[in-house]
Amino acid sequence: MATDGKETKSQRIRFILAAALDEFVDKGFAAARLDSIAERAGVAKGTIYLYFDTKETLFEQAVRAVIGPMVARFESMAAAPEEDAETILRQMIRTLYREVITDPRKRNLLRLIISQGPRFQRLLRFYHDELIARSMAALRRVLAYGVERGEFGCSPAVDQPQIIFGPALTAAIWTILFEEIEPIDLDAYCEAHLDFMLRGLKAPA
Repeated sequence: MATDGKETKSQRIRFILAAALDEFVDKGFAAARLDSIAERAGVAKGTIYLYFDTKETLFEQAVRAVIGPMVARFESMAAAPEEDAETILRQMIRTLYREVITDPRKRNLLRLIISQGPRFQRLLRFYHDELIARSMAALRRVLAYGVERGEFGCSPAVDQPQIIFGPALTAAIWTILFEEIEPIDLDAYCEAHLDFMLRGLKAPA
């Protein structure tokens, strides 16, 4: 099927970003090679430089492409809530498990950040700013919304919202390290996470 130039460019960029993410996850940032990324994407190496001026920029855009849609959904849920805070929070946590913890590519991206982030502070900062900080800001808005509605009490967790996402991070790290030894039933774990979290947040009857 014929496509116009804009569609062809868009497809080419998507292929490059997907190939780059696979290369970075497989080889690590330092060892990843643009030649290999180009081969994976089915393009010439020079084509990559048409769209990305450095390997760091390519990494950042690959990360944004894979996690950006999920973060945008979190922000949308928090900015214009159409349901009660508990329902929104359940949706956010289940989305986190479905799209990060159970997705091998995104989970392996987290593994890469943990293992190589301290060596590449720019990449660590980017991952934090694009995923962690934006998700935490959305979470804080939902928690504040729940307090305003009287659904949530003034729990310490409202002021330390990292504890809300903490069990999901534990599940991700456990799965990265021990999936072959002692796998977690992630669906059951997610529901236990929700139960534990909401018991601590709900306002006294």
